[in-house]
Amino acid sequence: MGISDIQSQGIEGLDHNFLTAPLEKLVNWSRARSSWPATFGLACCAIEMMATGGSHYDLARLGMEVFRASPRQADVMIVAGRVSQKMAPVLRQIYDQMMEPKWVISMGVCASSGGMFNNYAIVQGVDQIVPVDVYAPGCPPGPETLLHAITTLHTQIENGELLKRREANGGAGAGMYIEQLDGQTLSIGAA
Repeated sequence: MGISDIQSQGIEGLDHNFLTAPLEKLVNWSRARSSWPATFGLACCAIEMMATGGSHYDLARLGMEVFRASPRQADVMIVAGRVSQKMAPVLRQIYDQMMEPKWVISMGVCASSGGMFNNYAIVQGVDQIVPVDVYAPGCPPGPETLLHAITTLHTQIENGELLKRREANGGAGAGMYIEQLDGQTLSIGAA
């Protein structure tokens, strides 16, 4: 294996031995603890995302205190709210400008499946535009649920599980579903 092969494949291109296995663990550990989110708040879920960044829930302990305004400085996209057909190309452009490796959290039922907006103007699931790694349920999901999605993402980044799932899915997102932790219940007639 030449130097150009290692440069093009990154750490995944190295053969595993006693030195590269701890190095890969160190890289995954640092990736999990230094992920910077790109904000993509589109509706009421964005208010809950902002509350998660507040002092009561303290995203700083997870290394995510700074929401990046530039996609070139971010590696986690939190899609919070419904995505219209007009906004879909903008979402994809921001995703394409993010640095690799990059991850996506779909926050709320509108981002995950279109929610109650079953019409031509709303994208019926953000996974049609970008590969989603973690789905956070709820309408809107509370800060507890978003924190659970973030910690699940961090655990999977540290274990290297997300990159394995992406390879198995042909480049698509990991598609992990989490449970809702903020005490909301399904109302009658909502299903």
